[in-house]
Amino acid sequence: MTSMLDGCTPWPPEFVDRYRSAGHWRGVTLDDLLRGWALQYGPRTALVHDGSRITYANLNRRVDRMAAGFRLRGLRPGQRVVVQLPNVPEFVVTVFALMRVGAVPVICPVSHRAPEVSRVARIAQAVGYVGPSTYQGFDHTAMAADIAAQGPFLRRVFTFEAPGTSSPYGGMTTDPSGCHYFPLGSVDSPPGPALARSAGQVAFLLPSCDAVAAPQLVPRTHDDYAYQARAAAELVSLTENDVYLAARPAGSNLTFGCPGIVGTLSVGGTVVLVEDMGAAASLSVVERERVTVTSLVPAVARLWLDALGSVEADVSSLRLVQLGGAPLDRATTARVGAELGCRPQQVLAMAGGPLTLTRTADPDGTVLTTRGRPLSPDDEIRLVDADGEDVPDGEPGELLARGPYTPRGYYRAPDDDIRSFTTDGYFRTGRLARRTPDGNLVV
Repeated sequence: MTSMLDGCTPWPPEFVDRYRSAGHWRGVTLDDLLRGWALQYGPRTALVHDGSRITYANLNRRVDRMAAGFRLRGLRPGQRVVVQLPNVPEFVVTVFALMRVGAVPVICPVSHRAPEVSRVARIAQAVGYVGPSTYQGFDHTAMAADIAAQGPFLRRVFTFEAPGTSSPYGGMTTDPSGCHYFPLGSVDSPPGPALARSAGQVAFLLPSCDAVAAPQLVPRTHDDYAYQARAAAELVSLTENDVYLAARPAGSNLTFGCPGIVGTLSVGGTVVLVEDMGAAASLSVVERERVTVTSLVPAVARLWLDALGSVEADVSSLRLVQLGGAPLDRATTARVGAELGCRPQQVLAMAGGPLTLTRTADPDGTVLTTRGRPLSPDDEIRLVDADGEDVPDGEPGELLARGPYTPRGYYRAPDDDIRSFTTDGYFRTGRLARRTPDGNLVV
């Protein structure tokens, strides 16, 4: 039986045994995997941001020291911490450091404001918040202070400052409500002994992207997410020579682990993080860093294509562009292949699964018109009508899925679980789909 946090629905024991026997779940936490990658790829470049480069060895060292700093400042295993950071190395370091403490990062887009962040913090009963002091003119620390004043849980705020800037809030402070404020850069201490944890525990929480009234929190375990990222990396043939551009928010499922950041690190490749996601800036980074793989939403893909003529960037290093997040018309997909000179890949990447992808060997017609096939041989897919009955191939129905990386429920949302999951564990995606004769999904 897998160990989960309170408020989560575990996989039944027979499924746990199946996924372990198949080698999908290997019993290693994500932060322990990072230790292994640091040993294997130590001097190689893991992260690039704004001209700075961090090796695998240095990344793991920074994670170790930040984890020790979090422990020193009172964070304990099982506690939840909202992480709301832009595409900077500190995002990767913070998420892995919290996991190394045994705490649970609650990943929240940096664009979210008080209504969304306070709701996430309330559901998670978050004891901490990590975010910029201010970012693009918005005062995140003031927002966190307001959220802390509303409830009994949030008592530690860690503020990130970009290099060369200083916080208007100064050093460590405590407000009248008893909430403590720490510069994130000060969360640095000599590491202590490693904690023993189960890979069946929740590694982090992602905001859902399914059709419920308001986004819920999706619990992702170390086992299930490590498998997803590793299998996706294998599917797209990632190697240590690949350079992945995080051209969308780092905390999105598509960018973080499809294969994204985690998958690239798993093979010793390089992750390039950019905060300016404009087409001109991104295309320039592709040229400068010789980017080979990236992930885009359709609207951004169109902006890239429209900017190619004026930017005149050399994008010949690109070999694969993933397209996900929304339906993409056939003409735009074809332009990606022709004008970027690489293979497009259609992806359906929901925070709570399933992950479907076209394959590089698929014929053009499949890549241009479908979202491909499920990632795992143990993904179970159903297409059902309004009565929950399976529809014939070629007929549209609601897409249901269960498998080794698709959670069995949301975090602390029993009413939404009833609506969004079947009694036998299938996730109701809310997406209408049909299956083609060769097994691909048109969503």
